[in-house]
Amino acid sequence: MLAFAGARDVLGAGELDLPLAAPTTAAALLDEICARWPALAPYRRSIRVAVNGVYASAADPVRAGDEVALIPPVAGG
Repeated sequence: MLAFAGARDVLGAGELDLPLAAPTTAAALLDEICARWPALAPYRRSIRVAVNGVYASAADPVRAGDEVALIPPVAGG
């Protein structure tokens, strides 16, 4: 799992291994991540999940071996 910006700060690393016991959905995986790292929960609604380089919808599948990225909103000026 890759984490960027604020998500990386909360997780304490830009890349983590997160083994999956079974296939899941992007939404369920994000719920699990927020349960493991409660400091990420307040940002749950604004974090986008990408699977294998493509933004995922909540119902999109995530399987073992997929590259998952957590992408928080980006501010700019």
